[in-house]
Amino acid sequence: MNVTSMYPVLMTADVAAGAAFYREHFGFEVTFDSEWYISLKSGQWELALLDARHSTIPEAYRGTTARGILINFEVADVDAVHDRLVAAGLDPVLPLRSEDFGQRHAIFVGPDGVLLDIITPIPPSGEFVEQLSEAALAETEGVTHD
Repeated sequence: MNVTSMYPVLMTADVAAGAAFYREHFGFEVTFDSEWYISLKSGQWELALLDARHSTIPEAYRGTTARGILINFEVADVDAVHDRLVAAGLDPVLPLRSEDFGQRHAIFVGPDGVLLDIITPIPPSGEFVEQLSEAALAETEGVTHD
């Protein structure tokens, strides 16, 4: 199989409101816009929103929203993004913190209960150093956060 593209399509109760959220808080731009489906793009990353009641969804799955999904947004400066989101009125459900496994992150809730984990890689500590590949460990070298 030769995958040419892969992106999440979140089934949502309100396509327009969901798209507005990702545009406002994460800088996505609309590439396709209909009342039942909106495709968004930010750089090389894509995200789409689909009305959970639309006929393209098999009937047994219609009406179910994307709750139960966690999307990771890896950024250069999680502290700055965290502060910007809080200033915009979003409350983290997991406060900003550094993890021994090599992440500084905070989690926010997006439309339909989708969890948004905002992450900056940091050097791991303790036993987690041994669990990372050499390539992943190299990506965290020189990165420091409190």
